[in-house]
Amino acid sequence: MSVSDQDPAIDSLDEEKPWKSLAQLHWEGTVTTTGVKNQVIKNEIWDVLEKEGFPSRSLQTLENLQILERYLWPGYSEASTNHHVLLVVLIVTAKCREKLPVWSMGFSAPSLDSGIVRKECAPLVSIGIWHNLATEAAREQKLAQYPQFKRPWRAATKKYEAADEATKARLRFERGWLFALMIDFAARLHELTEENIIYCERIMEFLTDLESQLPTRRYVNTLTKDLHLLALIHLSPMFKFEGNGLFRDLFVLLRHFVNFPVDDSTGTQYTQLQSHEAHCANLARLQKLALKHFKDKLAILALNNYASIDRREDLDDHLKQLTDDELSTLCTLLHLRIIYPSGAKIQVTRQVLLEALVSMHERRRTFREVVKDLSVLPTETSLYDPTLLRNEHYDGDRSLAVPKINLQYLSVGDFLWRSFVLYRCESFFAVRKEMEETIKRMQPRESGPGGGVAFSGFSRMAIPIAKPAIIDVAPPKVGHERPEFVRAEIGLDVRRLADSVRREWESLKQDDVIFLLAVEPLEGAHRLTNGHSTQAGQARSGLKFLRTAEIVQVQDGNGRPIRENIDRDGQGYRRPQRLRLLVNLDATAYKSDNERKSKGTIDVYESINVIVRRKGRENNFKRVLETIQSLALADIPVPGWLQDVFLGYGDPNGATYSRLENRLKSLDLRDTFLNWQHIVESLPGKVVQSSKEGADEFGPPYVLETCTIEAPPPPKSSKKHHSDDAEVSRQPTELIKVSTYSTPNNGPYLTDLPKVNQIRFTPMQVEAITSGTQPGLTVIVGPPGTGKTDVATQIINNIYHDFPKQRTLLIAHSNQALNQLFQKIMSLDIDEHHLLRLGHGEEDLETDVSYSKHGRVESFLDNRGRYLAEVGRLAANLEAPGAHWNSCETAGYFHSVYVIPAWSKFWDNANAPNVTVDEIINSFPFYPYFQDAPQPLFPPSLTKEQTRDIAAGCQRHIDRMFIELEKIRPFEILRTSRDRANYLLVKEARIIAMTSTHAAMRRQEIPDLGFHYDNVVMEEAAQITEIENFIPLALQNPKNNELPVQRVVLCGDHLQNSPIIQSLAFRQFANLEQSLFLRLVRLGVSTINLDYQGRARPSIAKLYKWRYHRLENLPNVLTAAEFRQANAGFRFDHQFIDVPDYKGRGESQPTPHYFQNLGEAEYAVAIYQYMRLLGYPASKISILAMYAGQSALIKDVLNHRCAKNRLFGLPKIVTTVDKYQGEQNDYVILSLTRTARIGYLRDIRRLTVALSRARLGLYILGRRQVFKSCYELSEAFEQLSQRPDRLMVTTGEMFPTQRLLDDEVKSTEMVGVEHLGEYVYEMTKAKIEALKASGQGMPAVEQTMEVMELDEADDVMELDDEDDAQSEELDDVL
Repeated sequence: MSVSDQDPAIDSLDEEKPWKSLAQLHWEGTVTTTGVKNQVIKNEIWDVLEKEGFPSRSLQTLENLQILERYLWPGYSEASTNHHVLLVVLIVTAKCREKLPVWSMGFSAPSLDSGIVRKECAPLVSIGIWHNLATEAAREQKLAQYPQFKRPWRAATKKYEAADEATKARLRFERGWLFALMIDFAARLHELTEENIIYCERIMEFLTDLESQLPTRRYVNTLTKDLHLLALIHLSPMFKFEGNGLFRDLFVLLRHFVNFPVDDSTGTQYTQLQSHEAHCANLARLQKLALKHFKDKLAILALNNYASIDRREDLDDHLKQLTDDELSTLCTLLHLRIIYPSGAKIQVTRQVLLEALVSMHERRRTFREVVKDLSVLPTETSLYDPTLLRNEHYDGDRSLAVPKINLQYLSVGDFLWRSFVLYRCESFFAVRKEMEETIKRMQPRESGPGGGVAFSGFSRMAIPIAKPAIIDVAPPKVGHERPEFVRAEIGLDVRRLADSVRREWESLKQDDVIFLLAVEPLEGAHRLTNGHSTQAGQARSGLKFLRTAEIVQVQDGNGRPIRENIDRDGQGYRRPQRLRLLVNLDATAYKSDNERKSKGTIDVYESINVIVRRKGRENNFKRVLETIQSLALADIPVPGWLQDVFLGYGDPNGATYSRLENRLKSLDLRDTFLNWQHIVESLPGKVVQSSKEGADEFGPPYVLETCTIEAPPPPKSSKKHHSDDAEVSRQPTELIKVSTYSTPNNGPYLTDLPKVNQIRFTPMQVEAITSGTQPGLTVIVGPPGTGKTDVATQIINNIYHDFPKQRTLLIAHSNQALNQLFQKIMSLDIDEHHLLRLGHGEEDLETDVSYSKHGRVESFLDNRGRYLAEVGRLAANLEAPGAHWNSCETAGYFHSVYVIPAWSKFWDNANAPNVTVDEIINSFPFYPYFQDAPQPLFPPSLTKEQTRDIAAGCQRHIDRMFIELEKIRPFEILRTSRDRANYLLVKEARIIAMTSTHAAMRRQEIPDLGFHYDNVVMEEAAQITEIENFIPLALQNPKNNELPVQRVVLCGDHLQNSPIIQSLAFRQFANLEQSLFLRLVRLGVSTINLDYQGRARPSIAKLYKWRYHRLENLPNVLTAAEFRQANAGFRFDHQFIDVPDYKGRGESQPTPHYFQNLGEAEYAVAIYQYMRLLGYPASKISILAMYAGQSALIKDVLNHRCAKNRLFGLPKIVTTVDKYQGEQNDYVILSLTRTARIGYLRDIRRLTVALSRARLGLYILGRRQVFKSCYELSEAFEQLSQRPDRLMVTTGEMFPTQRLLDDEVKSTEMVGVEHLGEYVYEMTKAKIEALKASGQGMPAVEQTMEVMELDEADDVMELDDEDDAQSEELDDVL
């Protein structure tokens, strides 16, 4: 949710009226072409903002009013005032906070991630800044440490010496700017004014950005340490001031990056051993100097072992024995700074020198140690940590002390550390929000004089409980302090719960995380309202304590496992009135609680009174965090060929196949091309040549070999410069040699025929398939409807056949996308035994075959029976005595003793020199076995070669059966289902599919099984967070200290929705929503942009194709009948319908961020009813909304109007646009919802998703005056504005109509929802009367709407009575 969605009550919009009036007076509706008035800039805008303190709300309002696009920028000139320039900067910053594009006007985001900013900053952080180091000796020491820096140092020196005076002045500025900034910053650390504190926070953020990226860190880190900046900050009054918690957190973050264990020159991360050796070398140097120069005072320090002197306290005790002069001497000997420029206002005190010496030599905790100590399970302390609460209130005015997801990382370890910190904060943020919402729903209040707590509300996710009973505390493991586990028992009274809710509690699985809360009444919460203290936050929420636990087993009241009861009793099972949960408590928190209890504090577990659960997907946080934590501790490498690109350094295209040494010169693309002409069309600009003598053209399969040939010489020109130009223009041309091969005959049955691709891929799709089949990195940008799933499927198919020993890991963000991809894979020529689908969602596949682990095992065992039956038939054919069909082992014996000799005898006869066709046929020994094959087995008029080929196919059919039995044999030996499933994963499956979440959850288990793979294909890669992109690359153990991945294929669209991040701070400030896909695009990695869409009518595609560089239409959307026919009952195939206030109301907000619009909900349902009355199938209609609140309201109206009415039924789905990404339907009704402001639809990515879901009809409901003025949406709404903004319907048509889109037809204008409602009512009456007159009954209800998700079901319950009553008001009309 963007900053603009932090809406107050709509009444507060009155604050914006002065700005709106100013806009109407000076720039609204026009673009300033003449100069702006400086008095307006200064008096009416700048002075007002300055007086208010430049609030974010006012800046957002001005930005929404397009002051930048229509006034400030068009009116900008060289003569513009400073106030004008600063206003431009402020508004650009406001746009960047909301991730709105500003590139079209030449602006850049104020971040080092921006290329323009990096280019301008590069001279300011170059090696020239080393001129400011304390001494020449310090600089020489650094040059000796990094010899590779000597050359750029000499070059910079020579450049300065050879420059003229003006250039020298510029160079002096560049090498002195950062030094002056740091000196000024250090001097400001003593001023405790609010403005100065905010300024210093921003400087700390800036320095952290410089230190966190290798190109800027390389020389800056040395200067930072030389100035003792960390020591000056740590000793400053600003750091010690109690209210400066944010400043101290920023210092910790800066210190982390300054001391990060990485080589500043090469970017190589130091191992723990290397870091320890460097630390010891530092101490050894100190000891030598102490022994040589300060033997009397520092003899103990000089002679002790390292471990006894490297703690801060020990170093301080030793060094404080030195006098001030001796400290200065020691610092000089260590080449440390002891003086600052005379005008710096920085005093070099004894404390500064001591702090510099101690911080230089103390043993620091590594980032791995920090990660290891961070708990992945929350408590009330971590949920209400001041840092986390501070992040919650982010509005862009202040910095935040959290790491950022940048374009570049210092190392893989740095990336994993940042990801762990941010993912942990995001997860805890979500947990706290849900706990507070649950407590609010339960409405705790005081009960009785004893101070008890009663609950007058209800939440389906929580149940009041008595205190948990701790029944077992296991002793700690060796080397650990916390108990191995703490087992507790919790009783649940579920008698009053509805069956659906009770079933959810019974469905808790082993290892599910639950939350145990100690809740207080909310009545006293108002007494503590100020500040961000833990106590204040908890008091407001009513949460006193929170502990987590993991489910061990769910039992009924008699102690019997629930799942066993369900399995045993089936439909006759009666749900228990009480449940008993066996859980493992958080052992670390339990140990701490016991220690506090022994000191006389309250017993946490005595006060626990509520148990809370969460929905499955959101509750995976613990296992995902454990995975990231383990990766950070394990130092997992990235494949060597991908490392530099992943970290953001070097050649962005260094990982593409054209730059790799192992590029395949010859590539078998099999059935990628349909025919020879398809090859020629798909390789424009390349010379296609047949390598088959005597054949210029032939059919698939095709093998392509790439060669380079010199271009033919250009014609000679009489003019010299023309010939020169021609010589320059001569470029090598790629020659593609195409060959083919005969595919083997696999047998006489129809099922033996290979499945062949039928899609005529476009040139860009062919390029993507070629790149994906080659080793290396492939990034495929697939706009809506361009067939990126088909491309990914063909890549997988090619890899499967071309590299039979390789395995491919298939990853998608959602089960839905994974199933779509898997569905297409099943239609290709891939043995289903090699397919495996891990995780939930497999049951939604439209197939009778199960591709889960256990389903695959069952399939193997089922095939065993079928194949052994075939062995019995074959034994009867050969008249072989014995029960050869008993097992795979006996079948193998039969194959060796009987089948192979029979084939050998046959081939001896068939290959005899003078044998005839009839003799070959008569000697064939398996006629009885192949009696059920299409007959005749050997058609007449065959040649010898054709006859042998048919026989060879029969042999392959039989051999394949015994090969499969040999593969099944281990399943006879392995007895447990777990062993069988693991064997399948590790040995048999070659295409393994799972969601990114499942990969993150199972990462610790899968590599331990010995699982390995060679290729990774990710669908929806732009919707997956970067850490979830990374984990599938590390789902196996390294080989030779490198992950053995050969191919990475990323398919996605960064111009559609990004990963969903709940916290505004982590989404906008930390950039946690950035996917690896988007980062690679921003880094400049070559992308393959699919450029032909075949999903939507051209007129609908035109609404969003402007978002893409080039997006054309495939011939099918121009010529196919369904795209040429009009939509029955509608004048237009797409239309924006202006919906005014309904009953005096537009948008409403029953709870924060829960937006609804009853008028649009009624209108959407009325259009749906109208379409159903015309005969549109309900399964072809989807209703989408921009907000979950509106989606829930539409469902509520549908339940009132349509659910039980046989004429209507329910549409295929009602959901939000975000959840519908990746889906499509023929007809979409879209509710934009907002009427006061645009909201997060200003994020053009959401608009792209919203407009691209429909194939044949799109009807958008919204408030025209709100959306037409939005600059970012202008391209789409200009096209929508070309048609009337009232729904235009046609009469006398039923679905499907024979009318064409371009046909002229009379239409009727619907004036508002009431008019459409009356029209639908009259149609309904007429329909019913017609059915009665014809003697037909009412049609069966077409109940097609997908099952409502639990969170949306909760949303329906949240509708207030007033909205529900208004929803019923139209019942009289409809």
